[in-house]
Formats: sequence, C-alpha cells, structure tokens
Amino acid sequence: MNGFLFDENLPRGLTFVPSLPVFHARDLGAKPTDSALWDHARSADLALVTKDSDFAAHIRSASPPPRVVLLEIGNMKKRDYHALLARLWPQIEYFIARHKLVTVHDGGLISTE
Repeated sequence: MNGFLFDENLPRGLTFVPSLPVFHARDLGAKPTDSALWDHARSADLALVTKDSDFAAHIRSASPPPRVVLLEIGNMKKRDYHALLARLWPQIEYFIARHKLVTVHDGGLISTE
C-alpha cells in the first residue's frame, strides 16, 4: 500500500502525520466522481478513506478492490474529527495493511472485513 486517498467530503488537512503519504480527492481535480476516486485508489494502491458507504458495498463486487477505510462517525466538529483520527490512526494503519475494509464506528470502535 502506497498511502491514503481522502474522499472529497472529508477535511483536507490532518493535525497528525500518518506513516504513509496522504492525498485528497481535490488533488485529482475539481469534484472527481466516485468512479474516478475508486479507480485512482486501486491503480495507485491507495487506501480510500471515506464516509460514503457505497464504497464499502462496492468492495464486495469489485476485483481487485482498493482498500477502504469507512468512517461511520457521524458529523462532528473539525477538531473532534482530527482528535479521533489522531487517536485511532495507528490502529487504522495496522488493520488496513491486513484487510480490505476497515470501518471506524461512533465511539471509536473498529471492525474489519
């Protein structure tokens, strides 16, 4: 895995430094489609970080799919979002290296598939 691609609906900057490079959907141009994000993540071997459950559903039918980190955390203040990700990111990186789908639930629970 070469890094992480954050979906357009997620804040662009992070307040912590992941171990791998981070890219944002806007790096691909103005309003890239879900298909463009999916294809780019797969071809560049990036884990797609998103709140869009469609990506998690699509992972079961695509072969090979990119890795997906699904954030099922609801709406929160930007500082709370960053604090949650900073706290959970080492676990997210550990699990996404071993699984195609990592889901972060409200309260910080992580599940894998």
